[in-house]
Amino acid sequence: MYSKNDMSNDLGNKPTIINIHKETCSNNYFRKAIWTGEHLQVTVMSIPSGGEIGLELHDNVDQFIRIEYGLASVYMGKTKQDVKFIGNANPDYAVLIPAGTWHNILNEQNTPLKVYSIYAPPQHPIGTIHKTKFESDLDEH
Repeated sequence: MYSKNDMSNDLGNKPTIINIHKETCSNNYFRKAIWTGEHLQVTVMSIPSGGEIGLELHDNVDQFIRIEYGLASVYMGKTKQDVKFIGNANPDYAVLIPAGTWHNILNEQNTPLKVYSIYAPPQHPIGTIHKTKFESDLDEH
């Protein structure tokens, strides 16, 4: 298995206060679950220059993505064939993705894109760490 599931890194299912900006900007992993509860999950992501989250669909999961550092190009659509550029999202902007919506976030800048994502309900196993998108892709297939 290419993802590391380390519950000691996931603060979930207990009351927690964190500096989400610091946690997000200091993260260098593609994806790291930092809080996984019964109905909600928070992950931090670092998307390298020229990288992307990858075109995906969550049938039963609403998703919130907040840009903390960098510029995100946002694509969404009702069907895979209908995905189109929606706009750019700067720091302090959020992307709200209803369940059943195809979406992708691209980093077309020269610096890493730092975001955090909230899934409701949780999308990844507690303690998930994907060091790279390649690891993430292997874990999901």
